[in-house]
Amino acid sequence: MDRFYNVLIVGAGVAGLNCALHLPTGTRAAVLCKGTPDRSDSYLAQGGICRLQGSEDYQSYFDDTMRAGHCENNPAAVDCMINSSREIVDELVGMGVDFARNPDGTLAVTREGGHSRSRICFHEDCTGKEITQKLLARVEKLENVAVIPETTMLDLIVSGNECYGLIVLNNKTGEVFPVFADYTVLACGGIGGIFTHSTNFRLLTGDGLAVCLKHGVAVDNINYIQIHPTTLYTKSRAGRSFLISESVRGEGAVLLDKNYKRFTDELQPRDVVTAAIYRQMEKDKTDFVWLDMRTIPREEIISHFPSIVEKCREEGYDVFSECIPVVPAQHYFMGGIRSDLNGKTTMGRLYAVGETCCNGVHGANRLASNSLLESLLFAKRAALDITNNYSAASKKAAEEAEGKIDYGQYADPAKLLEEYKQTVKKAIKEAENVKPHFGRA
Repeated sequence: MDRFYNVLIVGAGVAGLNCALHLPTGTRAAVLCKGTPDRSDSYLAQGGICRLQGSEDYQSYFDDTMRAGHCENNPAAVDCMINSSREIVDELVGMGVDFARNPDGTLAVTREGGHSRSRICFHEDCTGKEITQKLLARVEKLENVAVIPETTMLDLIVSGNECYGLIVLNNKTGEVFPVFADYTVLACGGIGGIFTHSTNFRLLTGDGLAVCLKHGVAVDNINYIQIHPTTLYTKSRAGRSFLISESVRGEGAVLLDKNYKRFTDELQPRDVVTAAIYRQMEKDKTDFVWLDMRTIPREEIISHFPSIVEKCREEGYDVFSECIPVVPAQHYFMGGIRSDLNGKTTMGRLYAVGETCCNGVHGANRLASNSLLESLLFAKRAALDITNNYSAASKKAAEEAEGKIDYGQYADPAKLLEEYKQTVKKAIKEAENVKPHFGRA
């Protein structure tokens, strides 16, 4: 890595990548990955991305999002997201994202829980992977952007209330060093790595939240954590839980109790379905409930859900002839680093976008398939805001910030990162005591 960049971006999911793509070609930027680019949760998004179907769809889309978020959403953020959804999806199509099509060539759409109509564009059951790969391919062609894997953010470089870059760790060599920037963008994903059972990659441990808490950057609704109703149950339950997409239920799959009787409306918002599953498991004294995909035409299952079919087969289940066991697991983070509609945080020269931020668009519970859209849109807006209001950081202030760095606190990076995990857990617990989140499991 170089010592200085115009913009530092932490995270190579769709938020980090789309931010990089919308910076001017004269802006030198680096995209840092804690692991490798294919280990972001963006890769794991199965369902799809919402797209407003027309002016007649606006109110129902708005109401669906607000209802799912228990009306704790920021209406301005929701309005911005919905009205920009067609533009974002069209940009993706222009980048070569291969969304499913109808026979007449128009974009196919599906429906998921909490939606009053079909409005979700998709690519089989791996939409996130398709989008992320296409974005990454574009970024890697940019001469002004470097994608740097195996690099962990350990801290912000701060003077006063301004951020001047990062303290980072080279995971392979163990070297710890400062990297300076005029602007820093945190796009470092969720917090699933602090939970025993989660659909997230284990390396996503809320480091961005921890460093912001450390430096007094505002964080909102840190206990607003979504549990996904359906992940594949295995006896070991070790490692990352495999998601069974909301789209499966959107296409007609049903949830059954131990006696194979349907017990809930599968198309309610996620927190409602999750609560129903937990109640049924307690009533039945079981560790899971059944999901029956046999209600979906075989051809639809094969074309729309090939990854799910294969994973279930690996676990010994044939979705065409039998039910599969599912159980809720931690999935998404609605809280995060406070940011406005342009990604600005309460610290100067510091932005936050994607799952690591909280701009209020999701409220208390995320509506299915709004996450990719939200991440892409507000990352783009952050890049444009940086571009339109660009000013070089004061060299003197940066030197003062560097002079304040105590490298002794980074002598044991593993210990520090564990402390960050505990910081986030403590903050969640404290927030839960003040304002319990009814959507949590």
